[in-house]
Amino acid sequence: MDDDARPAARLTVLSGPSGVGKDSVIELIRARSPWIKLSVSATTRKMRDYETNGEHYHFVSRQDFQRLIDGGQLLEWAEFAGNLYGTPRAQVEGWLSTGSPVLLKIDLQGARQVRAAMPDAQLVFLAPPSVEELHRRLVGRGTDDEETIRRRLAHADEELAAEKEFDRTVVNDFVERAADELVGLLGSSFLTPAQAPEH
Repeated sequence: MDDDARPAARLTVLSGPSGVGKDSVIELIRARSPWIKLSVSATTRKMRDYETNGEHYHFVSRQDFQRLIDGGQLLEWAEFAGNLYGTPRAQVEGWLSTGSPVLLKIDLQGARQVRAAMPDAQLVFLAPPSVEELHRRLVGRGTDDEETIRRRLAHADEELAAEKEFDRTVVNDFVERAADELVGLLGSSFLTPAQAPEH
């Protein structure tokens, strides 16, 4: 495909209910498609054992997060389960200005804010194979207490109901297939690693 036929780089938002496998899909894209820029959100929640600051999230205090809000430095932000999450605006706009496709993983609230701030953004809903499978994954993760699981189940049902607000749906039945489909939606499926632009 020649340069004129390539889709213009734009922001693609990946959202979906907790437990659907967004992190697994993102990690596979990170490994296979390094030319796709993955936006790193800021959060006030505690870092998990497997996470790296600046790679999975920018872990900040609530005071620092409030400064980002007050300074208009976040493209979107939301509070979930007592923690704040937000997307640094400068990072996303900088990558888009260089022609790099940008992928942003956020929740439903954040996706709605991005749609308002950047109407050209592509919103992709990552769906489970079934509601039953999603509930099984949420209960079986082993990382949360009963009250957190109850909140997650209720929140997941709300997010499933919002699927119609999104431009595309990708079903995460197999993580490799879901990742490949998402990369295709970013307009990068025609690039091999050897052809991918270096940044």
